[in-house]
Amino acid sequence: MTMSNKRLHDWIGLSGVDSDETALAVTWARRLELPLLIVALWILFSWYWESRERSFHFSPVLNWTVWLFFVFETTLLTYLVKDKANYLKNNWLNLLIILAGPPLLIFGSPYAGVLRSLRLFLFIDLMLQLSSSVRYILTRNHFGATLLISGLFVIIAGYLIAGIDPNIETPGDGIWWAWVTATTVGYGDEFPTSVEGRVLGGFLMMLGVGLLSIITANVSAFFISSANAEKDQHQLSAIEDKLRRIELLLEEKSTKKD
Repeated sequence: MTMSNKRLHDWIGLSGVDSDETALAVTWARRLELPLLIVALWILFSWYWESRERSFHFSPVLNWTVWLFFVFETTLLTYLVKDKANYLKNNWLNLLIILAGPPLLIFGSPYAGVLRSLRLFLFIDLMLQLSSSVRYILTRNHFGATLLISGLFVIIAGYLIAGIDPNIETPGDGIWWAWVTATTVGYGDEFPTSVEGRVLGGFLMMLGVGLLSIITANVSAFFISSANAEKDQHQLSAIEDKLRRIELLLEEKSTKKD
């Protein structure tokens, strides 16, 4: 994480565990990334269905589970880090979520709008926490991982646009719109009409250009590495042939001397 990114994460209370913290704290922070992703996706799906005034009968249980996960993560990492005060100061948003969660979950009905907004805010919070790992994976030139992350972004954007824009009614339509937008095709059969939807569309276009560039670079690197491997194999075969000829010449000279 660059200094400017770190300052931004500190300011918005999403700094996470510093790389110079204890090895155990850093290890556990990484182990919690997959559960964080699962929690983030549940929050997104829950937010979408409640924006459509639908909910599941087990939603309250899962909502409390999400809150307990935040409590567990914050408690564990605070216990493991050396500078506990600095960790809590730079991750103040987690404390806010932990303190604000119970009243909103207990008295949910009067604060339904606030709770829906909080869910979207929590989703963005978790995505920002995972952003460092996503950037790391994308810079490693792993083609499969890049495609997986790109597909995940398209699904997330599809649910987001279906929840915030009245012109896109279903997640399926939203995912299709996100796909053609991210790939810069833009068929125009699905398009956002709200300000929020257009802002999301603009962000997705920029993200799509970046992801397509990374995918193109991965494909190019694959072909270049294949060509280099073939060239190296030819060179190795030529060297082996030369060594065999040298060995034969040495054997012939040794035989003549005898």
